[in-house]
Amino acid sequence: MDEKMINILLVEDDEVDVMNVRRAFKKSNISNPLFVASNGLEALAMLRSQKEGMPMVPANRRLILLDLNMPKMGGIEFLHELRADPNLKMTPVIVLTTSNQDRDRVEAYQLNVAGYILKPVTFANFAEAMSTLNKYWMLCELP
Repeated sequence: MDEKMINILLVEDDEVDVMNVRRAFKKSNISNPLFVASNGLEALAMLRSQKEGMPMVPANRRLILLDLNMPKMGGIEFLHELRADPNLKMTPVIVLTTSNQDRDRVEAYQLNVAGYILKPVTFANFAEAMSTLNKYWMLCELP
């Protein structure tokens, strides 16, 4: 089963949302490695392994869960940088956000996101969404 492990980078500045992702993973027995970045700049550094002392997200079988509203570098700006980098542009990204703005959704899909999910209000719905995502990505063939 280890060959199916996906290295997940959660790009999220809200500690409560980070905690909810961890709780949802535990509840759904999702044991994939979870890396957390609090903004787009930190996430790029982790993907490119540019900062000493910062965890590096392994280059194979990566998936990014991305919030859009963050300080320093928001999600859309991060997506522009990610897609412009030849080493990172193929990394699958799922937007996980509270933004229900049509322009955010359209721009995210124009930047080739694999999905756009509104953060559920209740924890039970959030845990269910994480479990469904895990089942889907376990079936996908990622490089």
